Amino acid sequence: MTTAELLPYIASVFNDMPFNKLLGLQVTRFDDALAEVRFEWSPQLVGNPLQNILHGGVISSVLDVAGGLMAVASALDRVHQIAPEQLQERFGKMSTIDIRTDYLRPGRGQAFTATARVIRAGNKVAVCRMELHNEQGVHIALGTGTYLVG
Repeated sequence: MTTAELLPYIASVFNDMPFNKLLGLQVTRFDDALAEVRFEWSPQLVGNPLQNILHGGVISSVLDVAGGLMAVASALDRVHQIAPEQLQERFGKMSTIDIRTDYLRPGRGQAFTATARVIRAGNKVAVCRMELHNEQGVHIALGTGTYLVG
């Protein structure tokens, strides 16, 4: 598969992951410059029932998914004409090394969008910057993730 063919394939794999489905995540954009993941508010995602806001773990998890997706894209430049089975073997070893989440505002809203961009992509490690906004464009959280990609 070429890189152009791999991006939609990888997005579909992320969409089908059980944890991502549990959170209601949908990859809505994925290219070599940006990963975008969206989800709708759900009562199951509430962390503070008195304020009716997203759980901090949900916020951090969504940022991690977006960052991980972008980290995979950063590694595609080093993979040429690879079969999906080889891709699964190689990328199955990828993981989060570290993630920092800064909670800027309470997670209020009806729909949320997480975006990620690569800050640095090396042979073994990629660093990504992630943001979470609600449907009104309110900046809820930002994160920096370090991912093993080599």
